[in-house]
Amino acid sequence: MPELDTALLRAFVALAETRSFSRTAERVGRSQSAVSMQIRRLEEILGCALFLRDKRNVEITAEGEALLGDARRILALSDGMVARMRAPEIAGEVRFASPEDFATQYLPEILAAFAARHPQVHLHVTCDLTLKLVESLGRGEQDLIVVKQDPADPYPGGRPLWRERPVFVGRERTGPQLSDGRLPLVLSPAPCVYRRRGVTALDQAGLPWDIAYTSPSFAGTVAAVRAGLGVTVLPRTMVPDGLVAMEAGQGWPALPEVEIALLAAPRVSPATTALAAFIEQRVPTYRQNR
Repeated sequence: MPELDTALLRAFVALAETRSFSRTAERVGRSQSAVSMQIRRLEEILGCALFLRDKRNVEITAEGEALLGDARRILALSDGMVARMRAPEIAGEVRFASPEDFATQYLPEILAAFAARHPQVHLHVTCDLTLKLVESLGRGEQDLIVVKQDPADPYPGGRPLWRERPVFVGRERTGPQLSDGRLPLVLSPAPCVYRRRGVTALDQAGLPWDIAYTSPSFAGTVAAVRAGLGVTVLPRTMVPDGLVAMEAGQGWPALPEVEIALLAAPRVSPATTALAAFIEQRVPTYRQNR
C-alpha cells in the first residue's frame, strides 16, 4: 500500500484553505508547478479527484472535503511530535491581538491550551477592530494579529485560517422589516468587511437601509440587536443564543464569504511562530467540534 507523505497533505490542506495555487505555493515554499504535482500525486495515491480546477477557479470535491479533517489532524500530530522532540522549551513574550468576536468565540480555549503547553511564554492579548489591529501591527505594537478580510483582496502576507459566509442576524426569523421605509442595521464602524458585505448586498437587492446603531464591539452589537434596534451581519457560527440567522431566499440576499487570517510582524520570535502554528492547527479542529 502506498505511504502518504505529510508534504502532500500539507499542500492539500493549504490549497483547500486558499483555493489558490499561487498562495499555496507561497505558504508551503514551493513553486506552483511543484504544488500541482503534489496534488496530482496525492490524487493518484488515493484514487480520486480532490479538486476541480481550471485557469480561474479551484473547488474542492466531496472526496476532498472528506479528507480535509483527517489531513489536518495528521499534520497537527506530526508537527506536534516534531516540535516536542526537537525544539527546546519556548520562552518569551507575544503581543497578540484579535477582533472581539473571534476572541469571544474561539480564543479562550485555544490560548489556554497554548499556555498550558508553553508555560514560559507570556501572552499579552488585546481586542480591537481589524483596521486598528493592522495599523498597530504596522507600528510595531503587535507581534501577531487575527484579521477579517475579503478573500479577493487579502492583506499581504496573511495566513488564511478559514472562510465563512456571513448572514443577516435578528431577534426573530422574518423577512426584511422596514422602518420608515428603510431596513435598520446594527453594524461596526467602517471600514468593516461584514458591514461592506451587508450594505452592498442590500443595495444590489434594491432594499433601502439605514445605519440605526453603530458599535465597535461584538457585545454592543448583540445587545442592540436583542433590543430590537435592527439586524446585523455575523458569521453563522457566531450567532449567539437568542438571535437567529436570516436565510437567503426569504427576502434576504446571500452574502459573499469572508476570510479570517493571521498576520505576523516582519521579524518574530520563536514564541510568536509557535503561537501562530498552534492557532493554525487548533482552529479547524475547534470549529469542527462546535
